[in-house]
Amino acid sequence: MSEPKTEPDDIRGLPARAAALDLLTTALSRRAGLDEGLSHPAMAALEPRDRAFARALVMATLRHLGPIDAALQARLKKPPPERIVNVLRLGAAQLLVLKTPPHAAVGATVDLTAAQKGGQPFKGLVNAVLRGLDREPPPLDDPALLAPTWLAARWRAAYGAEEATAMAALIAQEPATDVTPKDDAGDLVAGLEAEPLPGGSLRVGLKGEVSAWPGFDEGRWWVQDASAAIPARLLQIQLGETALDMCAAPGGKTLQLAAAGGKVAALDRSPGRIKRVSENLVRTGLTAEAVVADAAEWKDGRTFDAVLLDAPCSATGTFRRHPDVLWVASPADIPKLAAVQARLLDSAARRLKPGGRLVYCVCSLEPEEGEGQVAAFLARTPAFALDPVAEGEGGAAAASLRPDGALRILPHHQPGGTDGFYVARLKRAD
Repeated sequence: MSEPKTEPDDIRGLPARAAALDLLTTALSRRAGLDEGLSHPAMAALEPRDRAFARALVMATLRHLGPIDAALQARLKKPPPERIVNVLRLGAAQLLVLKTPPHAAVGATVDLTAAQKGGQPFKGLVNAVLRGLDREPPPLDDPALLAPTWLAARWRAAYGAEEATAMAALIAQEPATDVTPKDDAGDLVAGLEAEPLPGGSLRVGLKGEVSAWPGFDEGRWWVQDASAAIPARLLQIQLGETALDMCAAPGGKTLQLAAAGGKVAALDRSPGRIKRVSENLVRTGLTAEAVVADAAEWKDGRTFDAVLLDAPCSATGTFRRHPDVLWVASPADIPKLAAVQARLLDSAARRLKPGGRLVYCVCSLEPEEGEGQVAAFLARTPAFALDPVAEGEGGAAAASLRPDGALRILPHHQPGGTDGFYVARLKRAD
């Protein structure tokens, strides 16, 4: 669901702020914590407007967490307990981002502090800090503060200071919603108030609950970032060809392959996630074989004309829609995930027919998960070679095309932003 616009006088009560505190705490505690928190009963129990406010408040906090933390640290001689820090973060976001009237933002945040176990002694501190921020509001758009220090350093090393700054500047911006049409967009452009993007994606102008938008119930489109739609297009599936989507959930790429006429097998190791794939297939009226399986260990002996591997990764390229990934990822994650990716690539190679196509992609900005992964695979698998992507193919911006024909999509390559991806198309020798 796209984020609602919260007006300055749109003031929710303590239950909404308490739910926002739980959601923020969960989002910052572990990977996928934000998605987990959004489905928590405390969120579901709220009235729709309160639920929307809680979600918008947490997203505003996460998008500006670096500058907010810098401002808080400058005013805190001794850090309070983490729960109170999160209360302060939410209060600062109300004041500085959502522009809630100061008397309401400060008063409600002090009330939220008092409602926490052991929170009473910190009421005065919270009041003083927020009053100070109101008197002297700090800048929230400094790219040097928007990304965690370790990630910003990696991006500068990989792409240079100018590109790293351009990427970081997008962290604070709320993204539009992109969708992939099932077939001819036709009247969807007008109905969704959409901008057609290169490759066929639509950037929707509507806000609010996605399921209420025109064409959803009829299964005429599905939500999918414009960058995420490129890898399946590069497989160039023809009618009747067999295709394997190795890590399929939530299913956008599976739907693309099926809509192109492929006979698709979709794998995911999580029964809950493969259920989402099946639900999306039903809604869109498309057909694919949905299988619960570890793609690296799947015992099925079939080989396919085309294989798509959107591998598990650090997901640092998805920060526009999932800003929590910036704050829960760590440098130690990258080598661990790279080992998983290598196993999956080797599995993908075994499942491809001679002459077949393999597209490998990750929604990561980290070279070890993209360029380094494919270079190592080609070095140990001589039967494969890069199949260069043509300029503009699949809807990718010219700036994303690497000299070797792979794609390194950076978030600022698409006007208005896009997810960061690495995409390589490989071909197996006959």
